[in-house]
Amino acid sequence: MVPHLITALTGPINELEQRVLESMPAIERWFRLEWMEHTPPFYSSVDLRNAGFKLAPVDTNLFPGGFNNLTPEMLPLAVQAAMAAIEKICPEAKNLLLVPENDTGNSFYRSNLATLVRIFTQAGLNVRLGSMDPAVVGPTELAMADGSSLTLEPLLRTRGRLGLKGFDPCTVLLNNDLSAGVPRSIEHLHEQYLLPPLHAGWPTRRKSQHFKAYEEVAKKFSKLLGMDHWLINPVFTPLQSADFSAGAGLEALQTQVDTILNKTRRKYKEYGIQEKPFVVIKPDAGTYGMGVLTVRDAKDLAELGQRKLLGPVGEGAAEHQIIVQEGVVTHERVHDAVAEPVVYMMDRYVVGGFYRVHADRGVDENLNAPGASFVPLAFSQSSQLPRLGEKPGVSAPNRFYMYGVIARLAMLAASYELEVTDPEAEIYA
Repeated sequence: MVPHLITALTGPINELEQRVLESMPAIERWFRLEWMEHTPPFYSSVDLRNAGFKLAPVDTNLFPGGFNNLTPEMLPLAVQAAMAAIEKICPEAKNLLLVPENDTGNSFYRSNLATLVRIFTQAGLNVRLGSMDPAVVGPTELAMADGSSLTLEPLLRTRGRLGLKGFDPCTVLLNNDLSAGVPRSIEHLHEQYLLPPLHAGWPTRRKSQHFKAYEEVAKKFSKLLGMDHWLINPVFTPLQSADFSAGAGLEALQTQVDTILNKTRRKYKEYGIQEKPFVVIKPDAGTYGMGVLTVRDAKDLAELGQRKLLGPVGEGAAEHQIIVQEGVVTHERVHDAVAEPVVYMMDRYVVGGFYRVHADRGVDENLNAPGASFVPLAFSQSSQLPRLGEKPGVSAPNRFYMYGVIARLAMLAASYELEVTDPEAEIYA
């Protein structure tokens, strides 16, 4: 199944798909050389937007929480990728401690944890769950929808190691983006592998840093394929210390919005695109798609007011650091609802994907919001190899391969980003 692309202007995307397929050997070699120089994040997920004339990542999550949305057919890929990742980091690993979000009340998130436990158990590890939540003072059962349960236990810190009572892991895997801050219990774990590292969490991480790295990666990749990097790269600008209660802060934001809109208009004119450009304003830190605002005219900002501009950005996020980004419409539909692909990766491998679908949202709106549903069947053939020679736009494996390439570019950008922000990076004079 290839979701219906609701646009007459499918030419550029079909041309991109064809170019990507024709260049597959060169692309895979290019990635292979990049991974010789850079370390991929342990796991990641990337939200993509397919406008028919442009395909670009709009969010890269380094603590993905939707492994439950992968189909059973995809899980062997995840197990193999987990084996490869663990073998590189700690070949003798026996025990893995999985640290989830403090809020485990959501049944879908519990299913995500159960899927992660299953993946790493089948990869040859003893897996147990340890909570940073101070309210968890003893073993706590988490009931699952299928009648099974998971056991959540309080973390136990002893000198330079983190574990549970009677459980000493080689590796600690965070499935918590640290939006609420970094607890002292997980700092300075020099005797264990902590994945992802602390600087991948939102107290340190910034979307502007990520998209700056992505722009660099997109330019390199586009040069390899002889194409315009704008076709896969959303234009953006960060805005630091934006105080919207003061006129100067609002004026600075309006200026940046105008700048991005004008750049986008020029590109639309160059490619004969009839869409009306828009920008997305979002917090520079934080996840769950919170605080995201769509704007088509800088003049509209004055009417929104401070509260609407700042929005709810999640626990501990830096409210006054924002990013203004070129909006990318999604012209994909699943069951007549607006949809966007989400690609899941572990180590440097694509392990699966699904569509985030939202019946109540428009083509220019954020779909990562309450009311979203997930359709893994869209990538039911994702484990098949690309079919060379097929007409662009009709083959699910070919479409998924193209999505996987763009998602891996975002994952590579995350690798660049983490190198820059690593507090323990070696500095050579």
